[in-house]
Amino acid sequence: MAQEVRGVIAPGKNEPVRVETIVVPDPGPGEAVVKVQACGVCHTDLHYKQGGISDDYPFLLGHEASGVVESVGEGVTDIAPGDFVILNWRAVCGNCRACLRGRPWYCFNTHNAKQKMTLASTGQELSPALGIGAFADKTLVAAGQCTKVDPAVSPAVAGLLGCGVMAGIGAAINTGNVGRGDTVAVIGCGGVGDAAIAGSRLAGAARIIAVDIDDRKLEKARSMGATHTVNSKASDPVEAIRELTGGFGADVVIEAVGRPETYKQAFYARDLAGTVVLVGVPTPEMKLELPLLDVFGRGGSLKSSWYGDCLPSRDFPMLIDLHQQGRLDLAAFVTETIQLDEVEKAFERMHGGDVLRSVVEL
Repeated sequence: MAQEVRGVIAPGKNEPVRVETIVVPDPGPGEAVVKVQACGVCHTDLHYKQGGISDDYPFLLGHEASGVVESVGEGVTDIAPGDFVILNWRAVCGNCRACLRGRPWYCFNTHNAKQKMTLASTGQELSPALGIGAFADKTLVAAGQCTKVDPAVSPAVAGLLGCGVMAGIGAAINTGNVGRGDTVAVIGCGGVGDAAIAGSRLAGAARIIAVDIDDRKLEKARSMGATHTVNSKASDPVEAIRELTGGFGADVVIEAVGRPETYKQAFYARDLAGTVVLVGVPTPEMKLELPLLDVFGRGGSLKSSWYGDCLPSRDFPMLIDLHQQGRLDLAAFVTETIQLDEVEKAFERMHGGDVLRSVVEL
């Protein structure tokens, strides 16, 4: 039987979000209803609110979440009611050319729930952020969007792997292939950038250079594992990175801002045959211009990291294990816990650079 619960809605472009009553249908074949326990406030949710992703309003925001499976639909065998899960926005199909070649993290046919959640007041269909919509007491997802992990972990901590922290760690480990003894520079020290720093430390990088324009963020980056910091307002980051790497540049440079200016800094701050990883999300109108001879002459790799090239079934349990072993401090990413009706204020604090992550607890 369909249920009525609370959910945070973005009604229109740049309009304040509000808590509304939404209708969550019973799960159909291949679907699951999850009782949400915690959901991080991610910059992608702000992009949805601002119209930076699409204009398919109203949006049901929230996607960086964990919770308990309440019910499952026909044909679901990998999860069961009572399982503690992290939600992901890339349920792999298992049948596309990437999956069949043993590369499911590149799945070209990821999917979400087929049924729609709706506004109780009007019956209008909602567009769930990244196919999840977890700023809600309960949400409907495809069963493949649920990854079981150890229920002993804090829901507020576990949910962060659903997006930003996974994107950053994966950008370093999965996409950038950071290895022991490497030099790494990370441009942009928000949640994703700090996760890339933590991932680089996990991988055994010898030198990790954090770059940002905010000294508060640089101080936090040091606590995450950065060995050196550069305030790019005060000095040229390319020259600073070269100076810190014997004049050569970094082996891997991770761009976690998503702007042409910072991408160019990443491009020229890498060593010959080095790697640039773009994990910051650009907006549709942005353009990049680089001398093609420089692209050719410097060699190496220019990569994009989408969701940290992660495979949730492989990566989420592994990272939870590392956290429980004391090797990955996921709790350090949680600045504050808030209630469902405080999301709009959390967006303001995010915009001001005052938090690493606000987490809604339900």
